[in-house]
Amino acid sequence: MSTAWAVAFARSLELMNPLRADHISPLDMFKIGVGPSSSHTVGPMVAAIAFREGIIKDLAGQNKSDLRLQVELYGSLSATGQGHATDGAVCAGLCGLSPRTAEVDDIWSAMPNLQESPVLKMDNLLVAFQPSKDIIWHGWFMDGQPLPHPNTIRFRLFEGDKKVAERVILSVGGGFVESVNPATGMRSAPADRDPQIKVAYPYNSAQQFVEQCTKNSLEPWQVVIANEATRGLDEKTLRAKLDEILDAMEACIERGLHTDGILPGGLNVQRRAKKLYEQIKTGVVPGWAGNDLRPSVFAMAVNEENAAGGRVVTAPTNGSSGLIPAVWRTLKETENLARETMQNGLITASVVGALVKVHASISGAEVGCQGEVGTSCAMAAAGATIMLGGNVHQMEMAAEIGIEHHLGMTCDPIKGLVQVPCIERNAMGAVKALNAASLALASDGTHLISLDRSLEVMKQTGLDMNQKYKETATGGLALG
Repeated sequence: MSTAWAVAFARSLELMNPLRADHISPLDMFKIGVGPSSSHTVGPMVAAIAFREGIIKDLAGQNKSDLRLQVELYGSLSATGQGHATDGAVCAGLCGLSPRTAEVDDIWSAMPNLQESPVLKMDNLLVAFQPSKDIIWHGWFMDGQPLPHPNTIRFRLFEGDKKVAERVILSVGGGFVESVNPATGMRSAPADRDPQIKVAYPYNSAQQFVEQCTKNSLEPWQVVIANEATRGLDEKTLRAKLDEILDAMEACIERGLHTDGILPGGLNVQRRAKKLYEQIKTGVVPGWAGNDLRPSVFAMAVNEENAAGGRVVTAPTNGSSGLIPAVWRTLKETENLARETMQNGLITASVVGALVKVHASISGAEVGCQGEVGTSCAMAAAGATIMLGGNVHQMEMAAEIGIEHHLGMTCDPIKGLVQVPCIERNAMGAVKALNAASLALASDGTHLISLDRSLEVMKQTGLDMNQKYKETATGGLALG
């Protein structure tokens, strides 16, 4: 199973439409959604919404009756989907609920409601759908063929026994989804990410990004702002949206710092952020002299909220959603950062996330946790370096340190829940990011291994990694 799938997945990377880093917006990397997983919760929810909207459009005005729907979850979605609430997310999306705007309680009420009344209302269409029967959990092959991606969903709509619609959608990490062309098997990114669209300062590697900054005497965020303007997003709108992202991150930290109890799922994991934060406020924290637990505690606060299915921001994934908010909150408190500086940090961080997505992966099911916490650490380190007055060479160095020291990290959540080891990994990653930024700022940015080289190694390491260590809950720490 693992060998055949790995070969097919490597091939699927070649079939995928080329996606350029300079076409990935900060608002792509940072999305407001719900926990516990961007690839297993947000992505399937977005996929279900897309299927729903497509059916409403395609069948508009047609007199259809006796409609019923099946949703098939494959690969990692099947292996850990119940722990990641994938079935509940699919139900919410099929009901038209958005991970960004819908009330969290409404999202998690969708599946119980459908169990009780198993009919989906899609505009003028009534579609029979009972989650316990019509969500089907499959393995690593579809119709006898290896999957195009470890997170594959197939929607099938029937009228009686006749299939009237089918769509295969991939949840590729960070809430991103891609469709599969049924004729060619090729994966396709959204149309507005067409690589043929020209941007002001093209780059598709870290080296090219550094060159654009230095050649044009631009700060990293200025390059991105100019490119976004070329694609139709003006700076004022971008900054307003980033303010919403910062607000959502801050609100998530605050909820986590003031909530205690047991996390859902059966592991009986106790929330710790509130108690630790109360210790910090007393000024009595055990540890070495000068120890500051704030970055770790802020990260844990977010990831405890994520594990509980609360409102979080992909950064770039839900599994790594605590790291960047923790670093930003810590620097805001210690350095009195201005709001615009924090926005600039997010813009800079998004560049690193985009480079990882294009040249490696931000999906734990593809490359392990190096693609989630490792990427977030690199993003946070780069953003912190710029927020603290560093230059683009130091930024690239900090990002490389963040990647380099997470290479090979497995994704092996116990019971498929985004709790152990995920919560503490964010805590440790936040500290690593701040250390990486400090090391880079203490140097002139000259270093031996480039960020581009580290991403090559991350991709290859992910391909070489045994499948049981990549979000399947069948190896490593997941065995308890």
